[in-house]
Amino acid sequence: MDKKYFLSIIGGGPAGYTAAEKASKAGKDVVLFEQNALGGTCLNVGCIPTKSLLYGAKQYYNATHATKYGVTAENVSFDFAAMQKRKTIVVRKLVAGIKQRLNNEHCTLVSGFAKVESRTDELVTISCNDQIFEAENLMICTGSTNFVPPIPGIKDNPAVWDSTDALAAAELPKSIIIVGGGVIGMEFATLYHELGIPVTVIEALPTILPNLDPEVVAVLSEKYKKAGINILTSTKVESINGNELTANGQQLTADKILVSVGRRANLQGLDALNDLELNRGAIVIDDFCKTNLPNVYACGDVTGKIMLAHVAARQAEVAIEHLLNDQIVNKSSIVNRQIVNYLAIPSVVYTNPEIASVGITETQAADLKIETEVRRLPMTFSGRFMAENEGETGLCKMIVDAKNHSVLGVHMIGNPCSEFISAASFAVRMGYTLAEFQQVVFPHPTVSEILHEIL
Repeated sequence: MDKKYFLSIIGGGPAGYTAAEKASKAGKDVVLFEQNALGGTCLNVGCIPTKSLLYGAKQYYNATHATKYGVTAENVSFDFAAMQKRKTIVVRKLVAGIKQRLNNEHCTLVSGFAKVESRTDELVTISCNDQIFEAENLMICTGSTNFVPPIPGIKDNPAVWDSTDALAAAELPKSIIIVGGGVIGMEFATLYHELGIPVTVIEALPTILPNLDPEVVAVLSEKYKKAGINILTSTKVESINGNELTANGQQLTADKILVSVGRRANLQGLDALNDLELNRGAIVIDDFCKTNLPNVYACGDVTGKIMLAHVAARQAEVAIEHLLNDQIVNKSSIVNRQIVNYLAIPSVVYTNPEIASVGITETQAADLKIETEVRRLPMTFSGRFMAENEGETGLCKMIVDAKNHSVLGVHMIGNPCSEFISAASFAVRMGYTLAEFQQVVFPHPTVSEILHEIL
């Protein structure tokens, strides 16, 4: 290859395509490799298709439970094939949108499996489709893959699905057991339950969604159990035989078994980087997403930080800003560089009701020996919430530093908290005190006013 690129990027997910767009629009020649489809896991077999199906299920669920709002709908039904078709159309449109964003003279897209052949501090050589590509810098955005636990009977079992299998299924299962009560597991539990499928969730830890605020999780767990979802915590799967599962000595049977127990960094094609620093199978990065190798960056799930699409995109922004500044300033100069503030990353679980959170939990504050004031308020203190969420109570919980009264964390359950968690994220990111946050005016009537009411 006679052309040498400024930056080579392996992986076209949220990190990869964001980096490619930023660098190429800055006039730098970029080559982006993607072996499957632009958009990565999130767009093609994760966030977007899941939310598309969840929204369809929610419409059906709302129609069948509309009498509490004075609406009667008779003979309500759904067409799962039509839901799947719509999901596919949504994904295709978004993938096309990404391609359009990268359509400029400085960005080269290469479809295929990319392998690092060699690296020096001046040059990285990559092979793809029997061609050789050279670049001054490398950004690894190879994402993650579903983790397959070492459970006897799990491999090559047609009754066992991972999340990709579930999203691609042409038909709904007659019943399903979900192994793993994390975010992915509980979102699929929501989808199947709202479409009338019997659901059992098995979680090895004492609670579902173990990384979230326990009080918020308790609200969801209680509602789902009352609704008929069988949630088994502190339960370990011992073996799987066809569509029969043994857990804690108990036999359970379902049409399909969905295993969603986490994801692992994808390091395929990186063997030549044998001096790349790893920690627990993920690439170690600094505040600017640089690895221990001078001209190698890493962003997204492959870093093992927080496996969320918006984290990947933010990491890419920080990495590109750092990389471009390194080219135009003396390295001894003082540069106000961006970093990723991982404590201010908002997260959402798209159950029904939704869960949204940002910052530290009460438990984490105790572990850090931070003296806190904890404020709690039912979401029913919002008039809009009352008008639109009949029979729901919800919860808004705020963690405040007892000494300086700054907002350390906000954790909520109640629709549509995903749409205004960013306001709380901004407060955490900027270190707002209660008095400062109190000056923010929220429109009335909106559910977001709960963030003002709790102050």
